[in-house]
Amino acid sequence: MKTASAPRPTDAPPAPSAAGPPAAHRRLGRFADDDDLKLFDTPGPRARRRAALATALSLLLFAALAAVALRQFAVHGQLSADKWDLFSQWPVIRYLLTSLWATVEVTLVSAVIALPVGVLLALARLSSSPLLSRPAGWYVEVLRAVPLLLLIYAFLLGLPEMGLRLPLFWQLVWPIVLTNAAVFAEIFRSGVRALPVGQSEAGYALGLGHWQCLRLVVLPQAVRQSAPALVSQLVRLLKDSTLGYVVSYLELLNSAKVLGEYNHTVIQSYLVVALVFVVVNVSLAAAADGLRRRLGGPGTRAAAR
Repeated sequence: MKTASAPRPTDAPPAPSAAGPPAAHRRLGRFADDDDLKLFDTPGPRARRRAALATALSLLLFAALAAVALRQFAVHGQLSADKWDLFSQWPVIRYLLTSLWATVEVTLVSAVIALPVGVLLALARLSSSPLLSRPAGWYVEVLRAVPLLLLIYAFLLGLPEMGLRLPLFWQLVWPIVLTNAAVFAEIFRSGVRALPVGQSEAGYALGLGHWQCLRLVVLPQAVRQSAPALVSQLVRLLKDSTLGYVVSYLELLNSAKVLGEYNHTVIQSYLVVALVFVVVNVSLAAAADGLRRRLGGPGTRAAAR
């Protein structure tokens, strides 16, 4: 009677090749769980008490400084009603609202252009081809290092020397786009690399190629995960628009300067505009936090434990 022979080594299933999709999906990142995102351990009761005490002392110091500033304003007559009645007049309100819309227009147009450019740069940096990844990496590193103000001056003073004159609006928008596209690219790339590696492996198991896996599986999840950071960057982009004074573009801050110098209410104009910026930025920050909670970001999962 013949006995079954032991399986030979050649009968074993072939080992997965190291030159296939795993080499490609390593460029898409690794899994980063909630513990990886923590910069320090959760504070204990004593550390929380110290933090609460430091917060209370900081608030008291801020209140004292605010009281001193208000007293100085009152001593010099800056709180008198005649200097604030100006902002209850409809022509002034309409002037400030028009300037606010100019600021929002710069922000929206810059974001609409910079976001897709940032996606393309992120995809180029994630590419396995050095012809795409290296130039995209150089662009991101250089544009993140160049100050936005210097770039605006380059558009303002350099382009006319070459015979190219842009409208004031685009002299402000294009430098903001070039700078923020590099930042958006890093946000998208970080979102892709933070995804579990199993997502790309599942795409490759279904027969998808590298770019198909990025477009259909990885990138939609990365955009969803990066949405709060993108909204936070829009707050930064809104504040970048205040550099419109360089090109004499009448955005909100520059309009406050003109209004204050014309009516001799510089302090009042800047305080009112600062309040408007605080309201807008706090609203955007609240929207980012609400979006993070709705999408179930890492901070939400950690807080729920």
